[in-house]
Amino acid sequence: MAIGEVIWTYFKGVWHQGDLPVMNAADHGTWMGSLVFDGARSFEGVVPDLQPHCARVNASALAMGMNPTVEPDDMVALVLEGLSKFADDAAVYIRPMYWSTEGAAGVIVPDPDSTAFCLSLEQLPMASPSATQTLCRTQFVRPMMTMATVNAKAACLYPNNGRMIREAQARGYSNAIVADALGNVAESATANIFMVKDGVVKTPVPNGTFLNGITRQRVIELLRESGQSVEETTLSFEDFGAADEVFLTGNISKITPIVKVEDRVFPIGPVAVMARELYWQWAKG
Repeated sequence: MAIGEVIWTYFKGVWHQGDLPVMNAADHGTWMGSLVFDGARSFEGVVPDLQPHCARVNASALAMGMNPTVEPDDMVALVLEGLSKFADDAAVYIRPMYWSTEGAAGVIVPDPDSTAFCLSLEQLPMASPSATQTLCRTQFVRPMMTMATVNAKAACLYPNNGRMIREAQARGYSNAIVADALGNVAESATANIFMVKDGVVKTPVPNGTFLNGITRQRVIELLRESGQSVEETTLSFEDFGAADEVFLTGNISKITPIVKVEDRVFPIGPVAVMARELYWQWAKG
């Protein structure tokens, strides 16, 4: 699924221009879903937190029962090599991925030593600073560790997110605010979520139902360093309904203000604006 028109693909030691076919019909990852990926960003001449993203895809592979084959530092070097093929001002989505080609101990279990690696660099503009989203509730929830491999950025988790978004879009919203299996707010269907109430920033505490995003962690650190109070805690839908502002953090767009949750309309708040400014200052510094 190509989003951008300019793509470079690294596979089996060679860079290829374009969206290269890399998986076979009988690969374990194709029909059993043993595929993990990560996403980093290059924009305005910077590639923030690239090494943690490369380390996380390796951790995701291990969580799915696969042995990663590229060390994070080597992956970073590959990314930088690939980025040199783009224009200096290009915004690029960086997507390393692993999948298993063979099964072990029967069909369902991936063979840990049959891991394939691919790196896809896709030119994709950053969202406008004025871009916003709207959220509604969804009947679907984030699974727990006992239900799915939520400790990995695994492709097999995303159909659940997709049906959340389809449900939200059918109601006229752009995204969904999602509960965990206990009914507490976990995140949106695509990104980690924050709210602000009486000057205090609050975000759901990582509880094993959603990824503790790298951009999420960075924004928390930057806000705290600026003197802003940030709490990781259990939050309800009622908490978000009473919030002063709401925003998302994620790799694709970094910081996205939320202007509506169900029938409640929100302004683009000062903390979301500050978070974006702090992130850009840090990334460029």
